[in-house]
Amino acid sequence: MINIDLSKGFVDISVSKNVNLKEEIVKLKKEKNAVILAHYYTEGEIQDIADFVGDSLALAQWAKKTSADIIVMCGVHFMGETAKILCPDRKVLVPDMNAGCSLADSCPADKFGDFVAQHPGYTVISYVNTTAAVKYYTDIVVTSSNARQIVESLDKDEKIIFGPDRNLGNYINSITGRDMLLWDGACDVHEKFSLEKILELKKQYSSAKVLAHPECKKVILTVADHIGSTASLLNFAVNSDSDTFIVATESGILHEMQKKCPNKTFIPAPPMDSTCACNECAFMRLNTLEKLYNTLKYELPEITVDSKISERAKLPIDRMLDISAKLGL
Repeated sequence: MINIDLSKGFVDISVSKNVNLKEEIVKLKKEKNAVILAHYYTEGEIQDIADFVGDSLALAQWAKKTSADIIVMCGVHFMGETAKILCPDRKVLVPDMNAGCSLADSCPADKFGDFVAQHPGYTVISYVNTTAAVKYYTDIVVTSSNARQIVESLDKDEKIIFGPDRNLGNYINSITGRDMLLWDGACDVHEKFSLEKILELKKQYSSAKVLAHPECKKVILTVADHIGSTASLLNFAVNSDSDTFIVATESGILHEMQKKCPNKTFIPAPPMDSTCACNECAFMRLNTLEKLYNTLKYELPEITVDSKISERAKLPIDRMLDISAKLGL
């Protein structure tokens, strides 16, 4: 393999315009026994070429059961780490190492470790949107798809630290009656939705249902007709009799919603920034077809996780998957 400079965080080799990226990606995938996993928040063309598209829970479940030699994670960095932790013997690639996560960034591992040490006797629950180093300090990992059920599976008197998303933690507290101790972190995308603009859209589309992710602020959740993970929002839209929806989560999910419900209307909830009509995660948008092609061709960049961190971080992820399986999630 040629020497490749990864100083930019991705394989920065231009691809000829004559190359049919989709055809070549499919060909490389078959040649290398690779599987492409993509999150609902990536661009539609990435979702369309992926072998599996899902939320964080589904991607973790799929990564654990795949027999592919190479896993290409089209999402953000922590998703690649999760796949590598679950599949240490597989090569895990990401199109761009710069695809981080504002929520994960809001929870530095050293500070979280100190926080946990200051509260002995607590069960530590961490959202999957965290680094492997944060998972090292964690007892159980959760996603927005299973957080409520996993919290409710614990003893009612159990003392719990929940991090890093304060909005999700507050929401889980409100619907379970728990009093979890929350880390003060948040997702930039879900923090920016504008209540005023959503209410304006409701006036324009009076029959529209508002769908909101629990990472949104409480004020947004109060006007929602359904609150849930990206997979839950998608399922609600598919099964609902309504034909119009205002969607308060990263706008990438609208691609799959429209595919599943071509005769329904999906409107992205606007952020507070008046210049934008929808709310996108800049990190997710770093995944492109050209980068995906180069990633498969050169098998770079590759995700690595320190073995000591990986061994400890795998325990809470496995515990999440085991509880989810028992609960039928």
